[in-house]
Amino acid sequence: MFKRRSLPKDEFFRKMEQLGLALTFNDVRLRTDYSEVMPHEVNLESKFSRNTPLKIPIVSAAMDTVTEYRLAIEIAKHGGLGIIHRGLPPEVQAYHVGRVKHHLNGKTGLIKKPICVHEHDTINEILERKKKKDYQFDSFPVVNENKVLLGLLTGNDFTFCDDLTMKAKEIMTPLKDLITIPEGTSFEKAYEKMKAFKKKHLPVIDNNGKLIGLYSFKDIKNIKAGNTKQYNLDSEGRLIVGAAIGVGEEELLRLEKLIEEHVDVIVIDTAHADTRSVHEALKRVIPYIKEIKRTHSSIDVVVGNISEAEAAERLIKAGADGIRVGQGPGAICTTRIIAGTGTPQVTAVYNCSKVGDKYGVPINADGGLEYSGDITIAIAAGAHSVTLGSMLAGTDEAPGEIVFKEGRSWKKYRGMGSLEAMKESKASRDRYRQNEKTEDLVPEGVTSLVPYKGGLHKVLAQYIGGLRSGMGYVGAATIKELREKARFYRISPAGRRESHPHSVLITEEAPNYPGTGGRW
Repeated sequence: MFKRRSLPKDEFFRKMEQLGLALTFNDVRLRTDYSEVMPHEVNLESKFSRNTPLKIPIVSAAMDTVTEYRLAIEIAKHGGLGIIHRGLPPEVQAYHVGRVKHHLNGKTGLIKKPICVHEHDTINEILERKKKKDYQFDSFPVVNENKVLLGLLTGNDFTFCDDLTMKAKEIMTPLKDLITIPEGTSFEKAYEKMKAFKKKHLPVIDNNGKLIGLYSFKDIKNIKAGNTKQYNLDSEGRLIVGAAIGVGEEELLRLEKLIEEHVDVIVIDTAHADTRSVHEALKRVIPYIKEIKRTHSSIDVVVGNISEAEAAERLIKAGADGIRVGQGPGAICTTRIIAGTGTPQVTAVYNCSKVGDKYGVPINADGGLEYSGDITIAIAAGAHSVTLGSMLAGTDEAPGEIVFKEGRSWKKYRGMGSLEAMKESKASRDRYRQNEKTEDLVPEGVTSLVPYKGGLHKVLAQYIGGLRSGMGYVGAATIKELREKARFYRISPAGRRESHPHSVLITEEAPNYPGTGGRW
């Protein structure tokens, strides 16, 4: 009978340390074990930080070619978390957070602050505003200067309007022809009334005729059907979203605007977080957050990036609710080549996770992942979640236009430490501790293209499917079990080659295995 060791993972990494070896994803594979776990049965719930839940352990990178509100909405609807990048002016970043928080309308489907138009607004003005704000809806309540409801503009009104100089009040459906409900009407009664009158929108008004809310039948129907069960939601039924901030004193203004839009988690986002400037930023931010928590729901502070256990301990003791691990592993990052620093990612995650576990602080593995199996390995090494950049860039929801080159479609993906990003954004320069003189900039990243991937839904399905499969092979029914039960092998270059398709000509690219061009 084979005797299983009590701490196989710890012994493995201890031995690697004794040999002076630090490992990354291509260096290891997980040992399969006896399993009674089917992939579809596993529970993927985890945490990004102490109080930030995840239905799936996937977080999108705070990069300007990855996460703005469109991707943050979609990933939260799949159970993950989007971190809005800080290469935006504070008010614009806050707007993106607000778009995520207001995408759903709580547990009842009631839109408490519907987007309205004024009775004297022209149709052209409304359409221009809709385009500028990227509103994904066509119905607008029409109000006067006292916020009294006068009517409703719908998609049909816009479609059949030939004169764009006409005013809202001239083409709207007037109040006398609308179905409305008084303040205090229950969710169920609102639903029944919309069904009875076949109305997609139902305004809520007070005793003075002022608009105080709006029901959307689509939202109510989704709630009743349980279609939001997989969504990553806060206590009020809104999508959860995070945002990145820097370390300067002026970032408190950015933080204030983000909190006004009900951001759930803040990421102090730097290339090297174990520095005096980050510790000083924590000293400013933590008291501010504690004061806010008296009147707002809990807001966590995650700090990154680091790659050493000692750094994790210092930051946790300074008040961090979560730690982001990864210095130089990203597909577009050149830190390790330019600066000569950084610990290979699997070893970095393991070492930092030992400290995180000691204090009950979740660890996020940020960067270096290329395949869905790397997600399994990162969590097995000790991470509670992973941050994906290049693996999500190229989706429809990521910022940027599709370009056609060399016979296929691509989207831009650039490092926040790339020369292009540094020239355009002070946030990028600050992240890499560089000054304002653009002629002296030392980039730690590159600008690139990634294959166009289509909708985020099908991309995440492959990544989650791979993680589920890996957990089934290990015999882990939960993320916690995967972190506890995993046993590692260090593989040779021959083993790495054997792991990939070999001695064949691939005639059709698989959705979860992009062409590598021989990189492995």
